Amino acid sequence: MKTSWWLIKITVPVSFGVMLLDYFGLLTLMAQYTGPVFKLFGLPGISAIVLVTSIFTNIYSVVAVLSMLQLPMREGMILATMCLVSHGFLIETAVMKRTGSSAIRMLLLRLTGSFIIGWSLNLMMPGSISVEVPTLIQQQGDFGLVFIHWLRSISVTVLKILVLVNVLLIFQRILDEFGWMDAIEKPLAPFMKIMGLPRSTTLSWVVANLIGLAYGSAIMIEESEKGKMSREDADLLNHHVSLSHSQLEDPLLFLTLGYAIHWLIWPRIILAIAAVWLRKAELRMVAIYRNHH
Repeated sequence: MKTSWWLIKITVPVSFGVMLLDYFGLLTLMAQYTGPVFKLFGLPGISAIVLVTSIFTNIYSVVAVLSMLQLPMREGMILATMCLVSHGFLIETAVMKRTGSSAIRMLLLRLTGSFIIGWSLNLMMPGSISVEVPTLIQQQGDFGLVFIHWLRSISVTVLKILVLVNVLLIFQRILDEFGWMDAIEKPLAPFMKIMGLPRSTTLSWVVANLIGLAYGSAIMIEESEKGKMSREDADLLNHHVSLSHSQLEDPLLFLTLGYAIHWLIWPRIILAIAAVWLRKAELRMVAIYRNHH
């Protein structure tokens, strides 16, 4: 329950704050100043609204905004992939900080990663840039109705946290009790090696990729705090999962918009693998420097 309560204490106030930002139009205002940057990714300036929404909220919100924006397929997929890297910053960064990574580093990594993916996909993806400039129709209701909608939404989220987190912890106990971790770790060992990740991170990696960082935080925190995964190993894992997680549910949500799933998955995996190996090279260089000084 301790992990569930910690996650709820972060999620509820963050969600309420974002609701206020959205209601008073501050997310849109922030997006207006970042719009020109998006032309580098072959996207119209209004796309900034989607990424800013993503950074402060979740993929469900992104799908909702994209459905109103009605971008052409090519631009929509580029933006969706960028959002899959950069979303839920406040809650997910808190999880990674608790398991051993620098919060600022994780934020910069994810933001930079989403820009790299956007720029790369704009170069690689077939098709041409659309000349149409889409508009976003925003519906602003009575604050009381908006608050009630938020209350329903956050109640469902809190319930999911309580159920999923505790189910995951029970699942972990069963794996430990019956010695079944080897059955998970052995088949994935070659793949983990290619990704540059230690074997101790296998379970956390699987959970993060199946259900995401927020709900998967129970396992990550538990493994880290019980010493099954060192802070150094957890930091390497965070460099991967910060860029590539929830590879099941999140891409499937974009099927409702007709997006091709492979464009939403493989660029993130490649970027995440590169990030881990670059981090390992950085740590090696730091160690060499310290030995010589």
